[in-house]
Amino acid sequence: MTEQQELRQTPERDPYRKSRVLYIIEATVEYFIATMIAGAFLAKVTDAIGMSDAQTGIVSSFVSLGLGFQLISILLARFTPVKRWVTALNILNQILFSLIYAVPFFPLPGPAKIAVFVLLLLGGELVANIAISPKTNWFMSLVPDKQRGRFTANKEIASLMGGMVFSFAMGAANDHFHAIGRSDIAFMICGFTIFALALIHTLTLVFSKEKPVPRQNLAIGKQLSSLVRDKNLWLVIVVISLYKISQYAVTPFLGTYQNKELGFSLTVVSALGALYSVVRSLCSRPIGRLADKTSFSKMLQLCFLLEALAYLSLVFTGGAFGQAAFVVYKVLNAISMAGINSGSLNLVYDYVAPDRRVGALALQNTVAGAAGFLTTLGASAIVDHIQASGNLVFGIPMYAQQVLSIFSALICLVIVAYLHGVVGRSQRAASSDIA
Repeated sequence: MTEQQELRQTPERDPYRKSRVLYIIEATVEYFIATMIAGAFLAKVTDAIGMSDAQTGIVSSFVSLGLGFQLISILLARFTPVKRWVTALNILNQILFSLIYAVPFFPLPGPAKIAVFVLLLLGGELVANIAISPKTNWFMSLVPDKQRGRFTANKEIASLMGGMVFSFAMGAANDHFHAIGRSDIAFMICGFTIFALALIHTLTLVFSKEKPVPRQNLAIGKQLSSLVRDKNLWLVIVVISLYKISQYAVTPFLGTYQNKELGFSLTVVSALGALYSVVRSLCSRPIGRLADKTSFSKMLQLCFLLEALAYLSLVFTGGAFGQAAFVVYKVLNAISMAGINSGSLNLVYDYVAPDRRVGALALQNTVAGAAGFLTTLGASAIVDHIQASGNLVFGIPMYAQQVLSIFSALICLVIVAYLHGVVGRSQRAASSDIA
């Protein structure tokens, strides 16, 4: 079936229409779970078990480190259909995530609790990342090429608008119980919520159809060798790696920054999340249409320029207008991420052949994930040093997050130049009716 024929199908004749709807629901539920194991929510758990800000930042970056395990998916992708083992791995990772909120109750000394917490979070991230590339390719193969920008925009809007309500409700409930000295109830609510969401997520996978996609019948060594020699893939890897460096230089430290230095409650954090969701939702479809009409490379140039401005706004969060400056950061970050999130994925579909996309996603995320994690390790040393110096930099009062945001802004400007001068002038891969 050609792409044009696929686009002309009526909803009744399209066998994958229901699965695309389920993909949107799946992504939304997964977004809810991700919200519960990141940022200010996760910082509440790390604070309860006695972890420092720098340690929390490093642990938060395990999301990036876990991306390295996506290489395993290259080996497992030959076991088709992927639906069975992808579903099983998602169940396992979400159970591990739900247990994170049980750690404060464990009758263990502080260091032992921290060790268990790290094992649960890292274990969940590792398992999730083994499944993510095949799962993404499974669902994206159901979306015609000419609809990718708009579809990913719709998917993001559903996640963001649902996440806005979800985050606000969870934040308000957590604030209430933490305020009355019942943090135990707050943690139990979070743990049981993740478990319930895991059940819904599993159903979306079970009832989705899988479409046969081309794959290479090569040994793992030859597949990796073929990917490593793919020049177009490395164009994309450079972009995503630089993006992860800019992101993981400062983002892992913003959860504690909001809770402590800026003095935000979880309700305020959730309200900011709601603002973020509304802005990003309003921008997702226009940015998606821009990418479909021009290219994802051109769209990303605009988005990374806005992301640079977002990081620069963090520089002003240390003064009297610090909270207002953080709001500006959230708005600019929301606009830029309306394109960066989907554009990063779709660059692979623009520049990599269909039979290499599972491996390409895995290799790209492995390299970028390692870059992000190493960046956080270096940044955590800067955080420790500045905090130990009384939040002074060359005698100037400044928080570590302000310093790191300057670095992130510069990296975003480098990405803009690279997309314009290198990626935008390269030959794109031929489209197909599969992806």
